[in-house]
Amino acid sequence: MRIVICDDEPLARERLVRIVQESGHEVVAQATTGAEAVSVVKAKQPDVILLDIRMPEMDGVRCAQALNDLEHPPAVIFVTAYDHYAIAAFKANAIGYLLKPANKDELIEALGKAKNLNAAQLNEIRKLEDPTARPIREHIAARTHRGVELISLKDVFYFTADQKYVKVRHKDGIVLIDDTLKELEQEFGERLFRVHRNAIINLSYLDYLETVDTGQYQVRFKGINETLAVSRRHLPALRDKIQNM
Repeated sequence: MRIVICDDEPLARERLVRIVQESGHEVVAQATTGAEAVSVVKAKQPDVILLDIRMPEMDGVRCAQALNDLEHPPAVIFVTAYDHYAIAAFKANAIGYLLKPANKDELIEALGKAKNLNAAQLNEIRKLEDPTARPIREHIAARTHRGVELISLKDVFYFTADQKYVKVRHKDGIVLIDDTLKELEQEFGERLFRVHRNAIINLSYLDYLETVDTGQYQVRFKGINETLAVSRRHLPALRDKIQNM
């Protein structure tokens, strides 16, 4: 892939250049400010930009927003020392968020996701009748010990409320996110279904509904030996859903 690196710290740029080149990708340009990055991207049309957050003249978030307005925007991966800009970064359609110093394996993984996600997003955009519409989000952003990771919705079994966070059970484990169950329902609509006031499930992994005790039910999932309780309030709607699947 063709990559632009934007960071106002020379040592940080040099490190990213070395990792990118060792990974078999091409660094087509470097920039030290967000404004410079926008100009460079227009001229070079890279596949990906590795972007810092805190920079003079134009910060990384504003730069990403400006890049989104281009006819052929690159995939944006933030590489920064600050974790509290993650929400703003993903609102600017970033597909990766790594904390400095990002190691080689993390960066290679992010670049691999960038390649796949960018192609998928372009395909979805072509399918939309409204050229101004944006593709539906296909990934959940979660803060982990490695920074901020993207979890594909198609790999999520269920979401459950866990105090002030929401727990995401996915194919590779469990993470916590800031989204609420209500927000997830509204965003992903028919792909998710509420089975309890504290739980919504991915219908793609619903195996069957079973009786536990008199009047008590639970759902089982394809691929994992786990269950979730179904409340009496949501049971009729779930039965109807299963019959129509």
